[in-house]
Amino acid sequence: MTALLGRRERKKQATLAALREAALRLSIRDGVENITVERIAGEADIALRTFFNYFSSKEEAVVATVSSAAEALIAEFRARPRTESVLRAFREAVLVILNESDAANRDYLAVVRLIQRTPSLVPHQLAVLAAQEKALASAIAERVGPPGDSVYPAVCASAVLAALRIVVNQWMEPGREPDAAVLGRQVDAVIAELAAGLDRPGVMPA
Repeated sequence: MTALLGRRERKKQATLAALREAALRLSIRDGVENITVERIAGEADIALRTFFNYFSSKEEAVVATVSSAAEALIAEFRARPRTESVLRAFREAVLVILNESDAANRDYLAVVRLIQRTPSLVPHQLAVLAAQEKALASAIAERVGPPGDSVYPAVCASAVLAALRIVVNQWMEPGREPDAAVLGRQVDAVIAELAAGLDRPGVMPA
């Protein structure tokens, strides 16, 4: 039974990946507005009814690469040793994802660029980010333990994910050649800023 469930899960993941990759491939080539769920299913060689077992729309399928990256980051964070601080564990999780697969990173960057020029994808991206923030807050709460009524997990999750988005957006600015080593250093810098604390004294006017 365990082996059977394992095969089913692998098949499910393979189907999900095929649809996700087909949606991204077609969107890059033809534009999101010019593709349909029928074309995505055909490109992935999967029945149309199967498409709707995984996604409710073409936009959701296109943004699925971002969702997959978000889930991978949370999984890596949860897997970090409990002896690591929250920020240390988050940093290490980000670096694992960065170094894991060049192809996955290229796909992620391609989707982010698509989102930047395709307004219809933005609500789906926001839904992914909200789910990621909630999942990270839950993982942080598990790591730091009680008190259960603390706002720290939610505040920390929001802060580190916002910081990561800022770094990635700067890293992808036009005219720059994305480099994983550069992004790693920028992640280190922003984590150091958060660890040092955000409250600073104001500057008196001259």
